[in-house]
Amino acid sequence: MNENDAVPETDELDLSDEADEFDGPLIPEPPHPINWSLLTGEEAEAEWLELNRWVDWLRRTYGLPASVVPPFWYRHSELLWELSALHLHWLSAYDPEQNGSAPLGWHRDFADARQRLRDWVAASGTRLDRDRPTRQTTWPGEDPAGPVEDTIIAHRDQDFVQFVLDDVAARRHAEEDFYAGLAPDTGEIS
Repeated sequence: MNENDAVPETDELDLSDEADEFDGPLIPEPPHPINWSLLTGEEAEAEWLELNRWVDWLRRTYGLPASVVPPFWYRHSELLWELSALHLHWLSAYDPEQNGSAPLGWHRDFADARQRLRDWVAASGTRLDRDRPTRQTTWPGEDPAGPVEDTIIAHRDQDFVQFVLDDVAARRHAEEDFYAGLAPDTGEIS
């Protein structure tokens, strides 16, 4: 993929490319931290696709079991943030301008991250063929958490595409609500 290749439109997310080889980011720009809480719908779509592609490459390249990188990692914010940080670290370590020993540092940190990922997966309860929301501890004074049940997911890629489409739609809706609340004459929140 080169700089002129386009990111797929929202209506047609294409996950058909095999991740046997990671030939670089879909988004040709310098590595930068991703604050998933602040992304627009368009930014989120591109970042989801990029991270999904890299996570698939990572799990295949290193033979990672579902106890380290489960298929439904994207449904769990704790896994999303950890894998996103690991991806940024990898991009930076393998940047052509980086010091020659940076990849060794990445592998050292990757060993630490694998243990954290195991901990996150164990706490979340996501498995190879099913998923459930991460259990939340109810603090004193809060309403009790509802029941947490497993959902069997038969086709991971279809679920991922729908998850991303839903996330992008929710972000776009929030953006529209925000802009609708601006005063047209001043641009201030009314």
